[in-house]
Amino acid sequence: MYVVNVRARDASESPMKPQADFDPTIAAKKLMREARSGALATLMVGSGDPYCSLVNVATAFDGAPLLLISKLAIHTKNIAADSRVSLMLDERKEGDPLEGARVMLMGRIAITTDPHDRRRYLARQPEAEMFAGFADFAFYRIEIASAHLVAGFGRIVDLKPQDILVDTAGADDLLASEEAASAHMNEDHADACRLYATKLCGAPDGDWRFAGFDPEGLELQNGRTALRLPFPQRVNGAGPLRAVLVKMAEEARAG
Repeated sequence: MYVVNVRARDASESPMKPQADFDPTIAAKKLMREARSGALATLMVGSGDPYCSLVNVATAFDGAPLLLISKLAIHTKNIAADSRVSLMLDERKEGDPLEGARVMLMGRIAITTDPHDRRRYLARQPEAEMFAGFADFAFYRIEIASAHLVAGFGRIVDLKPQDILVDTAGADDLLASEEAASAHMNEDHADACRLYATKLCGAPDGDWRFAGFDPEGLELQNGRTALRLPFPQRVNGAGPLRAVLVKMAEEARAG
């Protein structure tokens, strides 16, 4: 399913091996869902030189990265000529950033007109609402071809798209309910949102709100800080979602 890079400093050293309790797919998915910005690499028109820029990001229902960028930007002009890109996301933890986890996603990028992609992006980047309708801006989706995860010593893994994207088959009802269910949780169950963040994720108290969900878990957001909370089992519809949220709230209160 995935390939572990094996490295050693010399012939006498043991190769790096992933720790037994480490699941690279979970680690990569967490990074992708919690990231709110990243470094986008494109190829310069004409020269083909690498060009890197800072972008805000969100994720589609299946986890594919979403961007909102202007056609006036250099990276967008590069994309128009060559759609190959890479996107680096990291966990933005305190201390040496090289000691934190990061994932590099490689693939091709294209404009998306899916209304769900637009809604999901703006739920995570609400400040973008003011220019999302400008004629020179468009939403883009990255179709991942491969990924490279670095999550610490012995945790360097190459991943395939199927390892890090969520299978959304049979989850149309869940996607259709996302906007209304998220609004309901934020308006009527803000206490539960805070409990999910503080009791189940170990986060500091704050104005934690629902940013959205998918069959495998939900996203909570406080300002620009996001948390990924996996569901105890796969959820495909509004009914099962409600049951899981109630169960998790009970666990959080008991904890």
